[in-house]
Amino acid sequence: MPCEKLVDLGRRQFLRGGALSAAGAAAATVMPQQAKARPASARVDYPANRLANISELTENEPLYVAYPDDEAQGVLLKLGMRVAEGVGPDGDIVGFSMICPHKGYPLSYSAGDRTFNCPGHYSRFDAEKGGMQTWGQATENLPQYVLRVDDSGDIYAEGVDELIYGRLSNVL
Repeated sequence: MPCEKLVDLGRRQFLRGGALSAAGAAAATVMPQQAKARPASARVDYPANRLANISELTENEPLYVAYPDDEAQGVLLKLGMRVAEGVGPDGDIVGFSMICPHKGYPLSYSAGDRTFNCPGHYSRFDAEKGGMQTWGQATENLPQYVLRVDDSGDIYAEGVDELIYGRLSNVL
């Protein structure tokens, strides 16, 4: 006795349905995504820490620092051009973690194209665009410091906008 609830699905209907499903999946992965904005709620405040003075910075040369603690390698840069989240009189000073958010490899800075580069899986991060990941395996942007410059030119870090690799939270 045959089952009366079976649906007779012909080969053409089956292939058409499969093609539509595959096209939908492809469109979902290919459609451009908006650039990852850094919402204010993602910011994690740490105690303010003096990192350097503006006079210690040279344009496009990294000044290595540690923030929010001695285990967190970082860098300050004076880019020589106004950038989003830049501080100082010219709005061109930024700071970043130097630890790749993908697997924790130490990054190197390339002054030629102003990128941070990971030797592990070749991720690249754009210093002029807030540490945005531009290539490689990383799925997160490079953590950027929340900076403040006082009247004497001292540069203070007061937080980080992304999770630093290797930490379960951004709480000290």
